[in-house]
Amino acid sequence: MAPRWKWKGAEAKALAEPISNSVSQLQLSLAKSETSGSLSSCNVLLAVEPEQAELLNRCCFGTLVLSPEKVKKWIQLSFEEALYLHYNLKCIKIYLQGRCLEKEVDAWMYMRSKRPNFPIFFKAYSHLRSKNWVLRSGLQYGVDFVAYRHHRSLVHSEYSVLVQSGDSNRLRVWSDVHCAVRLSGSVAKTLLTLHVSGKSYKEDFNLPLCLDNYTVEEHTICRWSPELSREDETINSKPNATTVSNLKSP
Repeated sequence: MAPRWKWKGAEAKALAEPISNSVSQLQLSLAKSETSGSLSSCNVLLAVEPEQAELLNRCCFGTLVLSPEKVKKWIQLSFEEALYLHYNLKCIKIYLQGRCLEKEVDAWMYMRSKRPNFPIFFKAYSHLRSKNWVLRSGLQYGVDFVAYRHHRSLVHSEYSVLVQSGDSNRLRVWSDVHCAVRLSGSVAKTLLTLHVSGKSYKEDFNLPLCLDNYTVEEHTICRWSPELSREDETINSKPNATTVSNLKSP
């Protein structure tokens, strides 16, 4: 499925301002100002300058929280977004009840305590985010994430993303696959499953470094098209039922 740009000239604007360039600017700005965020039970609240809030918006990290303050802007980050900025980009500090979590393992352990399946979801999130895909919550579409090629103001999301592992395969039976594919198709998205697998010692699972032992397989699942499988088609024509993809950086 080709990208669906929202307005004329959006594609040219996206090419002129790659997400990777914006992320590099954001990383430099946040690290220079030693930006910090406060952990809560389900998110991280980040206090930033207006210019940094604009950069976070350009990179599609977090949601702006309304605040009467004019000097500072407050951004609410999901656990995945916060740890990606903290662990992968190393540009923010995280505080818990006024105490700075100097070691990355402390933030990791706290997030795991709140969401036991967090390591699998963070591995999937960082896998696509490192390829410069923009990820937002897919709750309204019945999936884990939706993936954009660029900023949401420029393009519609292309993929609805389901994260799976050996312990939680949510597409066990045909009816599950059928429902997921039909729902994705009805909102003009392709269903993308990310299967996270690998081996890690139990003690290593308590460290972010355990993520290095896990791999991510990408599978796109599309509806079968009878038009592509008629007898009068060439012998090379095959149903496009399930394909394995390698998502490249937009």
